[in-house]
Amino acid sequence: MAGSIVSIKELIVKVQFDDDLPGMQELVVVQNDHDTMLLVDHFEADGVAFCLNVRSDQRLSKGMTVDRTGKSIEVPVGEPMIGRILNALGDPLDGGAPLDGKDIVRRDIMQVPSRTTNFSGSKPEILETGIKVIDFFTPFVKGRKIGIIGGAGVGKTVLTMELINNIARGGAGLSFFSGIGERIREGHELYVTLKENDLLKNTCMFFAQMNENPVQRSLVGVSAAAAAEYFRDEQKRDILFFADNMYRYIQARNELSTILNQTPSEGGYEPTIFSDVKVLQDRLSSNQNGSITSVQTIYVPADDISDPAVQFIQHEMDSVIVLSRKVAEQGVRPAVDLNLTTSSLLTPEIVGERHYVLSVRVQTLLQKYDSLKNIIAIIGENELSPADRADYAKAKSLIQNFTQNMNVMTRHNGIPGDFFSREETLKSIEEIVV
Repeated sequence: MAGSIVSIKELIVKVQFDDDLPGMQELVVVQNDHDTMLLVDHFEADGVAFCLNVRSDQRLSKGMTVDRTGKSIEVPVGEPMIGRILNALGDPLDGGAPLDGKDIVRRDIMQVPSRTTNFSGSKPEILETGIKVIDFFTPFVKGRKIGIIGGAGVGKTVLTMELINNIARGGAGLSFFSGIGERIREGHELYVTLKENDLLKNTCMFFAQMNENPVQRSLVGVSAAAAAEYFRDEQKRDILFFADNMYRYIQARNELSTILNQTPSEGGYEPTIFSDVKVLQDRLSSNQNGSITSVQTIYVPADDISDPAVQFIQHEMDSVIVLSRKVAEQGVRPAVDLNLTTSSLLTPEIVGERHYVLSVRVQTLLQKYDSLKNIIAIIGENELSPADRADYAKAKSLIQNFTQNMNVMTRHNGIPGDFFSREETLKSIEEIVV
């Protein structure tokens, strides 16, 4: 039996179902000649379903009939979507032909694959990014997660674009990009960059930029993850998954929580923040079929790295690259805070003894440099001991050594980008510290 709309408030549409209740996260359709889609969020007493107006359709009114579909949101998966840009609902955004028809496979984005054995492999495989500071401090290991943390305007998106450009060019699997609540301009620039470098043929893109409602912004990461799972499990492919920006995902979930009148958590975010982060991150995992290696940018509101949402997401990462405004103001690019950047993968077993020993020496020098800066500001560099002056000079050389030009910025500034192999990176560091 069909339901009936009993109230409408912003994106929340209450629908009365007397029997044959729809399932959670099921799509229901309003019979208003436009087939307006609503997504069931939860129920209250007496069969009233709280539904989300997925497309912000205003052509609704009380009393309209609502029918069940028996399914949730489904997005197209498989070869036809490679090189295309889709929204959270699987609709093309690139002006190309619709992805429908009998030969198109669609996947329920809410259907989580059965839990399988985590991908381990006999030996961790390191992917070279060509970016010195990443290859040295946060090795890019197949099947793991890297977080790029920073405030507005410090270079998160540029660094992500450079990673896509460098890694995808090496043919290391299929790339996915999920744009969550970021600027439309950035999405367009990424598309143009990939097209110019002939990388679209190995890339699938999902976008719900900041002009979209919080329903679509909260779903686009899930849609991209569902499509990536299909290629991993059905086609046994290795996936490179880029998400920009994970904080915007939490922000969208928080907006929906406010609309639903949920009591916020102690940190001011939605009460389900822990499960929201955990459910999505668990889907970006690897198994015996293939791997999903993810790079996720995390916006830091007001440059406060202790923000609860930032901390929740950060704890899911194997490596964390921290971009600093202070470093950016010094003209260093990428603007990485070398002392706050950490990785649990920087071990002799993964990177080798040579790399590990070098990293310990470099981190010691950088920490000493940080403490000496305050002393120098008071008494001057000449008052330091010869050993301290030598270490201070080495640290300054290291910071300069980790600065490099980005390939994706060449068309903006005319400066050719740099690409360094891991061996070249280690040699350049050895020349300074040994």
